[in-house]
Amino acid sequence: MNSLFAWRYFKAKKSANAINIIAWVTVSVIAFATACQILVLSVFNGFEDLVKSFYADIKITPAKGKTCVLSAEQLRSLQQQPGVNGISLIAEEKALLKNGDDQTIVYLKGVDSNYTKVTGVGSKIVDGVFDIGTAEDPRLVVGAGIQNSVSISVEDPNISKLTVILPKIKINSSDPLESLSEGTAKAAGVFAIQQEFDSKYAITNIDFVKQQMGFAADEYSAAEIKLNNNADVQAIQQQLSKLLGSTYLVQTKYEQNTSLYNTMKLEKWFIYAILTLILIIAAFNMVSALTMLVLEKKKDISILQSMGAGKTRILKIFLSEGLLLGSIGAATGILLASIICIIQLKYKLVKLEGGSFLIDYFPVKLQASDFLLVAVTALVIAFIASWLPASKCCKD
Repeated sequence: MNSLFAWRYFKAKKSANAINIIAWVTVSVIAFATACQILVLSVFNGFEDLVKSFYADIKITPAKGKTCVLSAEQLRSLQQQPGVNGISLIAEEKALLKNGDDQTIVYLKGVDSNYTKVTGVGSKIVDGVFDIGTAEDPRLVVGAGIQNSVSISVEDPNISKLTVILPKIKINSSDPLESLSEGTAKAAGVFAIQQEFDSKYAITNIDFVKQQMGFAADEYSAAEIKLNNNADVQAIQQQLSKLLGSTYLVQTKYEQNTSLYNTMKLEKWFIYAILTLILIIAAFNMVSALTMLVLEKKKDISILQSMGAGKTRILKIFLSEGLLLGSIGAATGILLASIICIIQLKYKLVKLEGGSFLIDYFPVKLQASDFLLVAVTALVIAFIASWLPASKCCKD
């Protein structure tokens, strides 16, 4: 009944056109703000997914030092744990990468054949192929930033036959030069994920890195683990920590780079808060529209009261009017944002130029929780904005 009255008041012709104009301006502003909120949240979700593709679900590293021992028995135990889908072994260290006169410091990540199954880096290749080669014929897959720094070409591997200089972990000589090893590798591919990774990491064969640095057979820098889609990450993290003991550090995807994820979340919610302020500004228009409506409907209020309608009933009618304005605006904005996101997913029309993410379009990812959050935010603000004029009509 309350909604019916609210709908009729919304559609009815008002004596003052200003009421209609303010009401539609309110709906339009709410639609604009909610559409922007959905778009912003979806874009940040897309960027977050892009960044997460570089990280494994679980990473095992030594609690102290740079290397740890993982025996064949330990690896079998890890693989047999419920929820574990795959394991990739890592040998990682800072290295000097040289291409003729050009050189740069990189984090050289030696990986095994399971690496593409554990992370999504293999799907982010923008030039060449993902090929790490063998210990005897190592290949390099580098970030786009590194490619630019040392002028790497993957079209002709012989042109970019790169020199890799690594520190040895076991030194038996006082000669500083004896503490370094030098090897060569051919460029095979280039990945583009995000500037922090693209200017930092180069990926190659794990046996090549272990051989150059003097690792023991069962010595590694880390082990990266892929979990099943529906696995409980926190439970598995605790399970693996208990299995391996305190000498190993077991980290989730978010713990591997907490600062980056926290920065992205802070930016995401800061922009969301700014857009919420636009909704609050729209709420002032709603207060004006409903106040004018209350004044116009004084006669109707008197008739309703004479028919036995109490103050609570009248309050609910005008609250419903405010929620109706908020609902129409929020629904329109959410629908508009959904259409834009679907078009962007399919056609990638909105291009991304420059910035830290080396892709040429804005990534988007729709999440049901975002739709719920934006809808609730709009309705709560509409309810609060409606309360003042609605309560005023009951006092008069």
